[in-house]
Amino acid sequence: MRLILMGPPGAGKGTQAKFVATHFGIPAISTGDIFRANVSQGTPLGVEAKRYMDAGEYVPDEVTNSMVANRITEPDAQPGFLLDGYPRTLAQVEELDSMIAATGHALDVVVVLTADEDVLVQRLLARAVTEGRADDTEDVIRRRQEIYGEQTAPLIDVYRDRGLLVEVDGLGEVDEITGRIFAALADVHQS
Repeated sequence: MRLILMGPPGAGKGTQAKFVATHFGIPAISTGDIFRANVSQGTPLGVEAKRYMDAGEYVPDEVTNSMVANRITEPDAQPGFLLDGYPRTLAQVEELDSMIAATGHALDVVVVLTADEDVLVQRLLARAVTEGRADDTEDVIRRRQEIYGEQTAPLIDVYRDRGLLVEVDGLGEVDEITGRIFAALADVHQS
């Protein structure tokens, strides 16, 4: 199983990624985790990424793409993987296509968690309070939602056009959402 998990900030991607990856016995690969691993190991890519992260800037596509390409060729990713937080741009979609093709495989499915923006904003504001994230103001959270909409909507269309997209309601209890994802993936496997 090779899949991508997408959804707006606050939709619960990180939580669901763990459950789905464990269920299929594949690694959940998040770009944030890859960045942290490369930085802590002091890899050349990690050193380069850290320069951007320390300056509060996005890590450029070339660096991100190289890290993801290295990660999906590791032995634990041979049976498959779940990508969380990648791809984020149309250029990264093309790059990912090439990476997966180079392994002799194809992408199986793209799951998008959908949720009402106002509900997500309230969820993230509550999380900001409990986790002490003073920087997560409503304006900042709404801007992140806007950026997601601007950058990710085109990716959703690409995967919908390829027949790979499955949309799952991302609101409700964690186990309800997990159940919806598994039901949607079971439908994909049967078709």
